[in-house]
Amino acid sequence: MPRLIAAVLAALLATASHAQSIAPREGWVVIATEKTHADLLGDLKKAIKAHKMGVVTQAGPTGAARNRGITIPENRVVGVFNNDFAVKVLATSTAAMIEAPIRFYVTEETDGTATLSYKTPGYVFAPYYGEGGETLETLAGQLDERFSAIATAATE
Repeated sequence: MPRLIAAVLAALLATASHAQSIAPREGWVVIATEKTHADLLGDLKKAIKAHKMGVVTQAGPTGAARNRGITIPENRVVGVFNNDFAVKVLATSTAAMIEAPIRFYVTEETDGTATLSYKTPGYVFAPYYGEGGETLETLAGQLDERFSAIATAATE
């Protein structure tokens, strides 16, 4: 029994030690803020609407974990796109649409602040440029600008 308890505790500590801030990485934008998770998430949704995009999906394990008696930092993945871009992307590459919606990620830090992260649309769609050509690259560039504007508005 002591070995089982030790193993469970080791597993829990290993899991907890993996929780960390989002580090900058290729193709990502990572913006630390002084906002709470709830405030940043609310401001993100307002910015998405203001920039004529839509929230297509939302997901996060925090609520379900809480219902199971597990406490983890708040986090939410918000999928964003609009039909105008969807139709235009489809005209260039059917396969590229697997990447839509493109996601923002709002994560809570240990100090109670929140971080906004996302993969740039240009990075997400780059594997399809050979198929979608210059038109897809142009669309991805337009989406890069739109996502940047949304992120700036949400994090100000």
